[in-house]
Amino acid sequence: MPDLLIELFSEEIPARMQAKAAEDLKKLMTDGLVEAGLTYAGAEAFSTPRRLALTVHGLTGQSPTQREERRGPKVGAPDKALEGFMRGAGVTRDQLEERAEKKGSFYYATVVTPGRPAAVIVAEVLEKTVRTFPWPKSMRWGAGSLRWVRPLHRILCLLTDEAGDHPVDLTIDGITAGQTTEGHRFMGDGAFDVTSFEDYETRLKRSKVVLSAAARADAIWHDATNMAFAQGLEVVEDPGLLQEVAGLVEWPVVLMGDIGPQFLDLPPEVLQTSMKEHQKFFSVKNPASGRIEKFITVANIETSDNGATILAGNQKVLAARLSDAKFFWENDLRVAKDEGLSAWTERLGNVTFHNKLGSQRDRIARIAALARDIAPMVGADAGLAAQAADVAKADLSSEMVYEFPELQGLMGRYYAQAAGLPPEVAAACEQHYAPLGPSDTVPTAPVSVTVALADKLDTLTGFWAIDEKPTGSKDPYALRRAALGVIRLVLENNLRLHLDKLNDAQILRHQIDTNGDKAEAGLRDDLLGEIARHGVFGSAVRDLLARMSDRPVWLDKVEQHKPDLSDDLLSFIHDRLKVHLRSEGIRHDVIDACLAMQGRDDLALVVKRAQALSAFLGTEDGGNLLQGFKRANNILTQAEDKDGVEYSFGADVKFAETEEERALFTALQAAEARIAPAMAQEDFETAMAAMADLRAPIDAFFEAVQVNADNQIVRRNRLNMLASIRKTCLQVADLTKIEG
Repeated sequence: MPDLLIELFSEEIPARMQAKAAEDLKKLMTDGLVEAGLTYAGAEAFSTPRRLALTVHGLTGQSPTQREERRGPKVGAPDKALEGFMRGAGVTRDQLEERAEKKGSFYYATVVTPGRPAAVIVAEVLEKTVRTFPWPKSMRWGAGSLRWVRPLHRILCLLTDEAGDHPVDLTIDGITAGQTTEGHRFMGDGAFDVTSFEDYETRLKRSKVVLSAAARADAIWHDATNMAFAQGLEVVEDPGLLQEVAGLVEWPVVLMGDIGPQFLDLPPEVLQTSMKEHQKFFSVKNPASGRIEKFITVANIETSDNGATILAGNQKVLAARLSDAKFFWENDLRVAKDEGLSAWTERLGNVTFHNKLGSQRDRIARIAALARDIAPMVGADAGLAAQAADVAKADLSSEMVYEFPELQGLMGRYYAQAAGLPPEVAAACEQHYAPLGPSDTVPTAPVSVTVALADKLDTLTGFWAIDEKPTGSKDPYALRRAALGVIRLVLENNLRLHLDKLNDAQILRHQIDTNGDKAEAGLRDDLLGEIARHGVFGSAVRDLLARMSDRPVWLDKVEQHKPDLSDDLLSFIHDRLKVHLRSEGIRHDVIDACLAMQGRDDLALVVKRAQALSAFLGTEDGGNLLQGFKRANNILTQAEDKDGVEYSFGADVKFAETEEERALFTALQAAEARIAPAMAQEDFETAMAAMADLRAPIDAFFEAVQVNADNQIVRRNRLNMLASIRKTCLQVADLTKIEG
C-alpha cells in the first residue's frame, strides 16, 4: 500500500494562518480521497512559514470496482424514454434485463464503475483542494487565475510503495508537480529531490528546516528558559506568542538581549505588551523583584557573531518603542496626580458608546447609579462602589490605553493608585472587566464585584432596551460573554440577587436617557433604586409616585413600563446558565425544572436546587420516584380532563381499602412534614431525601391498587391521593419538565 507525500511551497504564510491551513489541507485531502473510494491508515499535516505538508500512510493502491443496479422505465414504454435511460446508464439494449414486479415488468441495468489508480484520484483531489482552499485572505499573481495566500512556487506530490517513488502527474496553473523541494531560504542547500516522507523530513532538517511547528515551539521554549535560568531569571509564559513565533521561523535561533536601564521602572505589563505587540519578543523577569529586565527574540538564521548584530538592531528598535511608552506613562501619571481621573472621565463625554445609548460618560453615570443599587446586596460600601464605577473607565482617555487598548483596566489601577484613590477603587478599575472568558479569574472583593456586575448588566439591559439582541451566531456586542460574566460573578461569590428587579431598573434608566429626559437626576435615581430593590410594582415605588405632584416627563416611562424586556433578558441569561452548567453534568431539563419554580431570577438559588435535583435523579431512588411521579401525574391529568374537575382536596384515610393506600397516606404526611420546612430553609438535600422515602410506598401503591375503581368514592379518594403525590413532589421542582 503506497504512502502519499504532498508539499505546497510558497512565499511566507502568515503565522496566524498556518495551523488552520495545515488542518484544512489534511481534512480536504483525506475527505476527498475517502469519497473517491480510497482508504488510508493515518495522516499528519505540517506547516512552516514557507510550506504546507501532508503525509498519508497506508493508502490503498486503487479504488474498488463498484456495481450499481438501476431500475429503468416499464417494459413497453416509449423508445425515447428507454434511450434516455440507456444513455444515462451507459449500456446498450442487449445489456438490459427485464424483471417482473407487482406493478408490471421493468428494465434493469447493471452499471459497473471500474476502480481507478490512486495516482489519478490524488491528482484530482489535490487540484480541487488547491483551487478551493479556504484561506481567510488570498491573492493572485502573474497572469494566472490561481489564488493562494502568497505566490505558490512548487508542488511536491509523491506516491511511494515497494516498487519505488512515483511523482503524481499533475499541473495546476502552470505549476507541475514533482518530487523536488528546498530547505532554508538562506542556510539551505538549494533544491533537492526526495523519495519518501522520512527522506523528506531528514533532508529538510539537514537544510535547516524543522518541519513540525510543535518541535519548533519546544526548541524555542527549551532554549529560552535555559538562557534565562542561567542568569537567575524567568521567561514570562505566553503560549499564544510562542505559537506565533514558531510560525515565523523555520530554524529557530534563540537570543537574549538587554532592556535599557531607563525603561526598567515602567510597569511590567507595559514592557511585556510593547515587546509582544511590536517586536514579538518574550519578556524575561527577575523573580525576586518581578521586574522585566531582559527580552528573548527568535531569529531565523545562524550568524558568525552568534547573533550580536541581530540583537543590536533589535535593541535599537526596542529602545525607540519603549521611549514612546515611557513618554505616555509619564504624561498619564502627571494627569492622574495633578488633575485626577475625573478629568479623563469627563473627556469620555465626547466618545460615543453607541448612537442609541449615548456617550461613554452617559454609560458611566448609569453604571454608577446601578452600582449604588447593587452594593448593599453584595456587602459593598455604596459610596466606594459608585466612586469606583465613576473612574473605572477613565483610563480609556489615557495615552497609554490609546496606544495599547489591551491594557485598559490594568492601567486604570495604576492611575487610581497614583491619584491617591482608595485601594478598593483602584482594584475595581482593573477587575471590573472580569471575567472575560470561561477560564478568567472572577473578582471576589465586594467593590470590584459590584462594579463588574453593574458594568455587565448595563451592557445587557442597554442593548435589550434598543432591541439589539444576539441573533443566531451573530453577537457583535459580546452579550453572551456579558451574560456568562454575570452568571460567574453571582455563582462564584454566592450572591443572592433578584436580577429581574435590577434589570427593570436599568432598562428604565436606558429608556429614560435615550428619550433625552435627564432632568431631576437625583429624584429619578431614588425612584429607580427602589425599583432595583423592590420591583417595578413594589409598594415603595407606588408611594413615591403617589406623592409626586409636579410630575417630570420621564415618570411616564416608569408607569408605562412592562417587564417584557426584563423577562426576555432573564430568559437569555438562563440559556447561558444552561450552557455554563453543562460542564458540571447538569442536564438542561433539570435546569428547566428548577427555573419553573419561584425565585427563577435568583441564579444562586436555581443552581443550588439544580445541583441537588441532579444528584437525586442520579440515584436509583430518584430515577424510580420520577417514574412513579410521572405515572401518577399522567393518570391524574387524564382523569381531570375526563371528569372536568381538579382533584386537589386531599385524600381521606378512612376511604382507604388496602394497606398500601394507608401506608402511602402516612408516607405522604411524613414527607410533607419534612419537605415544607426544608424548602423554607433552602435545604434541598433534606427535601430530596424526604422525596426518596416516598419511592417504596408509591411503587407498592401502584402494584396493589387500581386507581380507577368502580366505587366512585374510592376512585375520587385515590385520585386525590395521586394529587397529593403531585403536590408534594412539585414543591421541590417541576418534575413534569424532566425527560425520560
